[in-house]
Amino acid sequence: MLTKMNKDVTINLIDFLPESAIQAELKSQSKKEVLKELVATLTEAHGIKNSANILEALLEREELGSTGIGQGIAIPHGKSDAVTKVIAALGISKKGIDFDALDGEPAYIFFMLIAPSNSAGIHLKILAKISRLLKDKFFRQALREAKTPQEAIKLIKDENEY
Repeated sequence: MLTKMNKDVTINLIDFLPESAIQAELKSQSKKEVLKELVATLTEAHGIKNSANILEALLEREELGSTGIGQGIAIPHGKSDAVTKVIAALGISKKGIDFDALDGEPAYIFFMLIAPSNSAGIHLKILAKISRLLKDKFFRQALREAKTPQEAIKLIKDENEY
């Protein structure tokens, strides 16, 4: 049991989420727009050349069921040959966006995760880490109120230490 816990500690979201992959004020108004906006941020921050296939993977995943998990959170994710390692982007909407969330509420926090097509467990561990992090309502509120990518990164770094 102890080794399993230690493995989880080695997952640090900052390793997958550079400051340049954070949008503190999304401009999008719809689900598809927010996916496009975050894919653009993600591909630019991580230097990805072919982003069309990433958006396609995300849209296909959304057709299986919304990644809007409720409580103002969406974790759009998918697999793509355009990436060689797991990468992430974070977007924050001040107004909220209808993302077909399970609870019917708008989403404000969008954690996007893209993994290589052949990856197995690592992206699931990262998804679990993101979910645990966002369970804390005080953390969610602080993240929603972050005005800059720097503020968001600091919150994630501070929370990651607990």
